[in-house]
Amino acid sequence: MMRWLRTIISELWGLFVDDGRYALSIVAWLLLAWLALPLLRLGGGWNAIILCVGLLAILLESAWRRARR
Repeated sequence: MMRWLRTIISELWGLFVDDGRYALSIVAWLLLAWLALPLLRLGGGWNAIILCVGLLAILLESAWRRARR
């Protein structure tokens, strides 16, 4: 019974997440940005720029890691 449940969860995870490290990095960055950016009190759209640059850096790192394999 437990193996059947583990297989279903594994398949669902694989359906939505191909690279777990990439997904965890995005979630961690969003959490960090949500907590830290309001403390910096940057105005004029800087929060959006910092958020986008961080997500772009995560994407580039993931693509570079995938290309090396």
